[in-house]
Amino acid sequence: MQPHKIVSRERWIEARKAHLAHEKEFTRARDRLSEERRALPWVKVDKAYLFDGPNGRQSLGDLFKGRSQLIVHRPAISSTPIPVSRAAST
Repeated sequence: MQPHKIVSRERWIEARKAHLAHEKEFTRARDRLSEERRALPWVKVDKAYLFDGPNGRQSLGDLFKGRSQLIVHRPAISSTPIPVSRAAST
């Protein structure tokens, strides 16, 4: 790791303002990308998927249980199951 340069407060403020401009540019680009993702078209789920869970096999509609959104926890690939808190999954 290279040692940090020691500069005057004025020089630090100049560098900080330049960095802040880059951060704002990055944030605007990320916001545009996120908006593009949200604007992507959806596809209708017309296949009868079945899921194994604590209540046995359930359809996608059964998993929603009348709710408008369903949170799906998808852990990284693992050879052992990762327990999910009941509170976090409802």
